[in-house]
Amino acid sequence: MHNNLPTSSPNLSGNNQGGVIIDRLLRLRKELKREKLAAYIFLSTDPHCGEYVPEHWKGREWISGFTGSAGIAVVTMSSAALWTDSRYFLAAERELADTEYVLMKEGLAGTPAVAAWLGRELSDGNCKEVGIDGTAASYDYISALKMELRQNGGLLLRTNFDPLERIWTGRPPLPKGLIRRHDLRYAGEEAASKLARTRSALRTIHADGTLVTTLDDIAWLLNLRGSDVRRNPVFISYLLITSRTTVLFTDSAKLDAGVKAYLSSLGIDIKEYNEVQKALAAYPDYSILIDGKLTNHRLATAVKCKHIIYGASPVPALKAVKNAAEISGFRRAMLRDGVAMVKFLYWLKPAVLHGGVTERAVDERLTAFRAEQELFCGLSFDTIAAYGAHAAIVHYEATPATDTELKPEGFLLIDSGAQYLDGTTDITRTIPLGPLSDEQRRVYTLVLKGHIRLEMAKFPAGRTAGTQLDCLAREALWRAGMNYLHGTGHGVGSFLNVHEGPHQIRQEWCGTPLAAGMTVTDEPGVYLEGRFGVRIENTLLVTDYVQTEFGRFLQFEPLTLCPIDTSPIIRELLGEEEIAWLNAYHAKVYDALCPLLSDAGERAWLRDNTLPF
Repeated sequence: MHNNLPTSSPNLSGNNQGGVIIDRLLRLRKELKREKLAAYIFLSTDPHCGEYVPEHWKGREWISGFTGSAGIAVVTMSSAALWTDSRYFLAAERELADTEYVLMKEGLAGTPAVAAWLGRELSDGNCKEVGIDGTAASYDYISALKMELRQNGGLLLRTNFDPLERIWTGRPPLPKGLIRRHDLRYAGEEAASKLARTRSALRTIHADGTLVTTLDDIAWLLNLRGSDVRRNPVFISYLLITSRTTVLFTDSAKLDAGVKAYLSSLGIDIKEYNEVQKALAAYPDYSILIDGKLTNHRLATAVKCKHIIYGASPVPALKAVKNAAEISGFRRAMLRDGVAMVKFLYWLKPAVLHGGVTERAVDERLTAFRAEQELFCGLSFDTIAAYGAHAAIVHYEATPATDTELKPEGFLLIDSGAQYLDGTTDITRTIPLGPLSDEQRRVYTLVLKGHIRLEMAKFPAGRTAGTQLDCLAREALWRAGMNYLHGTGHGVGSFLNVHEGPHQIRQEWCGTPLAAGMTVTDEPGVYLEGRFGVRIENTLLVTDYVQTEFGRFLQFEPLTLCPIDTSPIIRELLGEEEIAWLNAYHAKVYDALCPLLSDAGERAWLRDNTLPF
């Protein structure tokens, strides 16, 4: 599970961090005073409303010191607060220590919304104007925030000032990686066809064109890939689609002659990245679709045409349903990834017994096994290798200061994945390294039970969203008075972002129906602060189940191929149907991976760890 994984520079720590952040806040407040602003809001996103952000736009991290990828920092002339969700509570408490920031735990009773907090903090002051960077906040977010601020003390919102341009010394530049073509044998559909399907979808809502802002959508549409965002093969750009033209806005220096010729063959014009706002002001058609959730406020308000339609972009939904070549690629990638996982697990416990293995060493060894595999292009997110109490920190990432040696006892939670040219992988296993407590075994079994119950689901096509299935993964935990606050599942890109939508499996409402061809993860977990954490994750493919007089039904097929350790299981807590599923899954894993292993010891380990339970 890695939703919104932190991808940041090395952590500062202790008093040094506190002093650095206090100095940055002093510099910020000088600029706020100069601009007559009472407060400033820093979001975690960028001009592309992306979840994965290039270093250049990690302003919220720079001003707060909090490295998690989800959060909002708010600074007034006399106070500072940071909002984040349950995945980062423990990490945020540690990273915000010795700074002015007060941690606001989203989703918990008593935690105020940003606007309500600002209303209270600014109630005694004369200045009522709050700042936010309109290029790094979506149109929908700004629209809602303006209303909320007005309702909380008549506060106003200014969107045309970015103080980081003045105070962030040494700010990383925009990345300059080359853009490359993604081979059709992996993409499975020509870019021209994808653009035609997009225009067809636009016509159904009477839109002549649209601005595509999200980087993975652009990469998918054009069958191009880049390296501008850590762990995600995308490139910084916008794509303006009109009724007759398509224009790519990017740094032209990143396009070699071959890619330029390829784009020209598609009839795609190339303009510089910073020319998009001017192009929107001169948009030639009658109507345009603007996705207010995915388009930043400045660009959304720059459009000049007769009719602006605000609604969801059709591209994420098109991208989410994988074609035959992409599905085949996923299967091949999962085979290679499974081989790497088996090699790693075969190595792990003997190495721990020998001594000297740390969390960071685990990460390095697993990465090395993956790097041996064909078509490997890097990790799909920063590996979470969390031993003991560290596994209770949902998005823990070992640093030199926290790197812990593994002992032959307790749990190691490892959440990891890779980018291959033909697919993206994401897997979590919780591995017993030695003796376990009764509590650890019980939690492990209940998490596994929820994992299996979700994978066994059968459901009507076109009518079932992930939110309706989420309780299957949680029900056994709820009966035991336990829960987890992160989502249960997210889509996975095809050699693209490891986290993609629009579908999800989570408690919060997400109404996108699951469809055959979608990928989605299944990753329930339990986290006990200061003790241990358990999470088990497979990546799944939505496939057809049966057609009856009641309609078409769907099911999940596990794409991930890796044994699930059965030694911690309390058998009485699993039903016969759940045990049958586990045995069938392990038989599939053995049959798929054994022929690919040349080492007799690895084959024997795989046999022993996939025996019927």
